[in-house]
Amino acid sequence: MTRPNRRAGDFVVPTRVLVFASSCAVLGLPLLAGCTDNTSAGDSGAAASANPRALTVQATDSECKLSAASAPSGALTFAVTNGGTKVTEFYLYGEDGMRIVGEVENIGPGITRELVMKVAPGNYITACKPGMAGDGIRAPFSVSDSGEEQGPSGNDVELVEQANQNYQRYVEDQTEQLVAGTAQFVAAYKAGKDDEARAIYPVARMHWERIETVAESFGDLDPKLDLREADLEPGQKWTGWHRIEKDLWPARAKNYKQLSKAERVVYSDDLVKNTAILQDRVEDLTYTADEIANGSRGLLDEVATGKVTGEEEYWSRTDLWDFQANIEGALVGFEGLRPLLKQKDPELDSQIAAKFAAVQALLDAQRVGDGFKTYDQLSQAEIRELSDAVNALSEPLSKLAAAVV
Repeated sequence: MTRPNRRAGDFVVPTRVLVFASSCAVLGLPLLAGCTDNTSAGDSGAAASANPRALTVQATDSECKLSAASAPSGALTFAVTNGGTKVTEFYLYGEDGMRIVGEVENIGPGITRELVMKVAPGNYITACKPGMAGDGIRAPFSVSDSGEEQGPSGNDVELVEQANQNYQRYVEDQTEQLVAGTAQFVAAYKAGKDDEARAIYPVARMHWERIETVAESFGDLDPKLDLREADLEPGQKWTGWHRIEKDLWPARAKNYKQLSKAERVVYSDDLVKNTAILQDRVEDLTYTADEIANGSRGLLDEVATGKVTGEEEYWSRTDLWDFQANIEGALVGFEGLRPLLKQKDPELDSQIAAKFAAVQALLDAQRVGDGFKTYDQLSQAEIRELSDAVNALSEPLSKLAAAVV
């Protein structure tokens, strides 16, 4: 989940998001984005009128204008152009305004990124989030019943169903292991065994990071589990993994008073409770090819906006464990779709596979024992090399959803 940078009491989080230039050249560390050629407003309108499922979104710092407030059900494309000065995001929410149906993040000024997904008939809410903060600029969006079959057809049916089942089992397995790892972590933390808790922390969190985009789809639950201090809204209570992380690694905090034993119990029990809720919710989920593909791309976005910049694990510096887990989760989604992709676009399949291998090779070079170097042990050259490799993977991976829909 991408979030804004702001002063967090006793520290200032470094620049979180580094965006593409209009030519897709990178300023600073590259962000994950499937850059496309910017389209003029006139051209965008013409394209939208010719195809009611091809929608344009003109996002600025104060507006979120869609080319239409409705579309027929089927494979929709939202081409989001950022005409503002802040990095923005675009979301399609369910009617409740909480459940995330689809999202595209890290849209820098002057950049266009696409969200491609199959959308069933119903009422939805669109939102642009300039600065990647708050509830966003929202508007209702409706999808009428086109009468067309929404699922896969022909030879694709079996391949999509297999991908769905594989990914469903993977998410459920990772959630089960997250529950167990969380219980082990809080047991050590509540008992005051801080060294043991520190050792468990990054390993247990990997189960969360592998399915992070699924967990984030529950808009009410994700902040309770994974909110960083830098992202707190005024009056918002800070709970979850990162609240305990700071208490275990307070060295970077100024004038920090560690939690009492009773407070440790409160935050630990809250983490266990919300993790159990997550497990209950994922048991009812099924997935489509586009959801799996967009989830894989979303995990790459998570790498760029937090892990490769060293901001997700601000206190513990265990970002590379998260990085590895995000890559693993994205790879599982991709691998599940490969039989389908090989039929539809074998060249794209080969490109993505090669880029995954390149990223993994660089990560493997940073291993120490069963884990990784801490973020502060990386040189700027190593960080840039990792960032460039992830950016190179993101470009072909951003085309996956359109290829398998």
